[in-house]
Amino acid sequence: MSAADFASFRPDAAEVQAADVALRRVKRYLSTHVDEHAIRVVVGGDPDDTLSLPRGAVELLARVLAHMASGQGVSVVPSHAELTTQQAADLLNVSRPYLIGLLDSGEIDHRKVGKHRRVRADSLLDYQRKDDRERRQAADELTELNREMGLD
Repeated sequence: MSAADFASFRPDAAEVQAADVALRRVKRYLSTHVDEHAIRVVVGGDPDDTLSLPRGAVELLARVLAHMASGQGVSVVPSHAELTTQQAADLLNVSRPYLIGLLDSGEIDHRKVGKHRRVRADSLLDYQRKDDRERRQAADELTELNREMGLD
């Protein structure tokens, strides 16, 4: 994956504030215009300079703004991109050896290019969603056990 495919951005304080304001406006717009598939955006206040954006792109923008508004860095990676093991480990926030263990155990799909492993971004995100779902389920089960035992 080239550096251009892996765009990363960390907001400063002014950008965090701007992202927060923009996020509220974008979310409000999306919630009140549910049936719109293309969203027209006026650029620079000039009605003659408008963009027509797919709803999915605006929803993705809202997710990026949410991370920025909380001061987190954001990376954009195409789903078809192939990551090195270090890039994949960084995205999961785990060590490279731990990631290698996940690859070797079949938890995450990958391919070998010579001696090197390559991980597709969509496979990595599938694993992350599955892991998050399992963690939420375990937490829900613990909460239910606590409730049954009267420890809540």
